[in-house]
Amino acid sequence: MEKVEANLSGRIAALARRRFGSETRVAALRPVPGDASTRRYLRAELEGPAAPRTAVVMVLADRGVAMSSDELAIFDQPLQELPYVNVHHFLERIGVAVPALYADGTENGLLLLEDIGDLPLWEAVQGKAEAEVRALYAAAIDQLLTIQVDGTRARDESCIAFRQSFDARLFEWEFEHFLEYGFAGRLPAAGLPAAELAELRRQFHGLSLYLDAQPRVLNHRDYHSWNLFLCDGRVRVIDFQDALLAPAPYDLATLLGDRVTRDVVHPDLEACLLDDYADGWAARGNAAWDRAELWEVYSTCALQKAFKVVGRFHYLDREKGKPGYLRYIPPTLRQIARLLDQRADLASVREILTRYFPEIAA
Repeated sequence: MEKVEANLSGRIAALARRRFGSETRVAALRPVPGDASTRRYLRAELEGPAAPRTAVVMVLADRGVAMSSDELAIFDQPLQELPYVNVHHFLERIGVAVPALYADGTENGLLLLEDIGDLPLWEAVQGKAEAEVRALYAAAIDQLLTIQVDGTRARDESCIAFRQSFDARLFEWEFEHFLEYGFAGRLPAAGLPAAELAELRRQFHGLSLYLDAQPRVLNHRDYHSWNLFLCDGRVRVIDFQDALLAPAPYDLATLLGDRVTRDVVHPDLEACLLDDYADGWAARGNAAWDRAELWEVYSTCALQKAFKVVGRFHYLDREKGKPGYLRYIPPTLRQIARLLDQRADLASVREILTRYFPEIAA
């Protein structure tokens, strides 16, 4: 067994025995790569008559129930249940393919989860023919529609996702995150000139109000190709603890445009997948999307998310000591440039940004 602190090993073994019986033994514990969160993951090799061969242990940052983004911590009273556990119960009930929650050991800082392997959607599509890529992303869209359509219809106030919204306040918070961190190393000592800062804020405020005015449905919030895994021929969904109400195309914009996804999802494939989404939306009994309106909301969500990503990844480097995400800044800036090129109403934003981001001017 790899070196894991004795206290943690003991807690994991106790949780496994609690779930799978007293004969269960943890034969090995190995680290599993995580993402940008404060959690860490271990793969447990289990032995015992009732135990699966492996399980994944989520090791929480602390023993409390807080496990949601700081900007979403808006509840009047302390939460009585871990957001991951709370949202998991709801998503599982409506048929989303989330990993099974074997045991809730929140009181000891642990969750014991089904092992869904190591193949994220992003890796699964590499080198595939376009028809296969489309089929895999279409399967991800099907899961997304289950969340958005079936989940919204099954609204349950006991699920915290229905008590928090991607509203103007949160959209503007993320734009401010970009203004605070996104210009890293690009500004003169005096900072961004006041007139330019005011114009960016004015335009970002307008985008926030536009998105705030859209009808909201249940969204995952971080529905990208690294939070979706291929296991036993199915797309499986992870990292859903920040689920909330948001414009319907928000998660779709993340799925088709986050990080380096555009290296695979080129504009023609993007258009096909937008059609798949619209067709699936209508097939589930919703009013059909006007395609021009869908593109307008989708592309605005994609633009807002791209600004958020630039700010967030610089923040992770500067404040959290995680520089690995900086490699995604250049493709995200190309996404911003692509979307701004289609927005005459945002010409002033493009003009300002090109002074500091040559990638956008190119």
